Amino acid sequence: MIINHPILGPRDAQEFTYLGDATLIDRPDPDAGNAAEAFHDYVYLRDNPAGEHKELWYHEQGDRSWLVVTRNTLTHEITDVQLARDAARARGRST
Repeated sequence: MIINHPILGPRDAQEFTYLGDATLIDRPDPDAGNAAEAFHDYVYLRDNPAGEHKELWYHEQGDRSWLVVTRNTLTHEITDVQLARDAARARGRST
């Protein structure tokens, strides 16, 4: 599988480490009144979609960047790749 890195261009997926669902970017507020419940859900509850899914990948064997990869879990087709910091900023999060 080839991941088209936004800065470095096409790279073999073996250079990367898969780290799970991209919603991990949206970490709960530790000061919220329901922080314990929110962190429980954040750590233990995950979707297992069939089809298009946003995932976190870490470029371990390269520039050590974090990427959000939109991939079809049935066909492995990658339709979008962006730096995680850009995805977080687009969601209104600072990095």
